[in-house]
Amino acid sequence: MPNLTRRTLLPLLAAPVWTAPVWAAAARAQAATATAQATAAQTAAWETPRTLGKADAKIVVEEWFSLTCTHCAHFAATTFPQVRTKLIDTGKVRWVFRDFPLDRVALAAAQVARALPPDRYTAFVLTLFSTQDRWAFGAGKKYPQKLWEVAALAGMDRATFDAAFHDKALQDWILAQQKHAETKWKIDATPSFVIDGQMIAGEMPYDSFVKQLPGLG
Repeated sequence: MPNLTRRTLLPLLAAPVWTAPVWAAAARAQAATATAQATAAQTAAWETPRTLGKADAKIVVEEWFSLTCTHCAHFAATTFPQVRTKLIDTGKVRWVFRDFPLDRVALAAAQVARALPPDRYTAFVLTLFSTQDRWAFGAGKKYPQKLWEVAALAGMDRATFDAAFHDKALQDWILAQQKHAETKWKIDATPSFVIDGQMIAGEMPYDSFVKQLPGLG
């Protein structure tokens, strides 16, 4: 099965993300009219890196992913557990999570995920991947409520959820990071990985993934 790209996931959108696609514009409009407001300190905290592993690990892997990408979910369920146990927990790899939302729902979910304390971020992201059918694909226009239900189970209060969900500054920051990745690394599919300055696209089993790591493959 081919990896999800912006073209395959959003066939009705003619413009790519750097020309302000419809879903991104709609998300900004929603944020502009929202009553919940994040503080500058909250936004700044939510924009900090989300990582796993030792800071001095010799290999750094950046994963660019979308929370509504089924290929990202499959990688999270089948390959990432081995990566975490054999490479991250052993100090060989430092993992950096990078948002690359392919649609408005993924953007909102990325914002909410970042509003959790960093030590709860990874578990929440993995939960969102494993429950995509409930909060992302089966919810329709009710996805905010379904997303809130998952966030509440993770210990988030409603005020924080609303502030993150409607945070225009956080939206703009995520989209700016995405645009930078598209320009610098030519990323147009998820998941994509940047490893020691090289971009590798596509989900893969552990044995194939570890071969991409210098000195380990």
